[in-house]
Amino acid sequence: MSTFAQMIENITPEIYQSLKLAVELGKWSDGRKLTVEQKELSLQAVIAWELQNLPEDQRTGYMGPQECASKSAPIANILFKSDSVH
Repeated sequence: MSTFAQMIENITPEIYQSLKLAVELGKWSDGRKLTVEQKELSLQAVIAWELQNLPEDQRTGYMGPQECASKSAPIANILFKSDSVH
């Protein structure tokens, strides 16, 4: 029996797409429901295959560069008004 790593090396792009769709839908292409173990192993295979074959921004779970929301727009200073009289 081959190791998990050897199995990943033998996954074709077509098999990858089939596994990914099965995980997304929770069932195989013939309509049979994936067991919990099948779903876990299939997802692990999808992630491992993507790690070896896809750029980071195309992988499952990629969120891209993000900034803190507070940096996106200036916040008005409501405590001290610039037009106050001394």
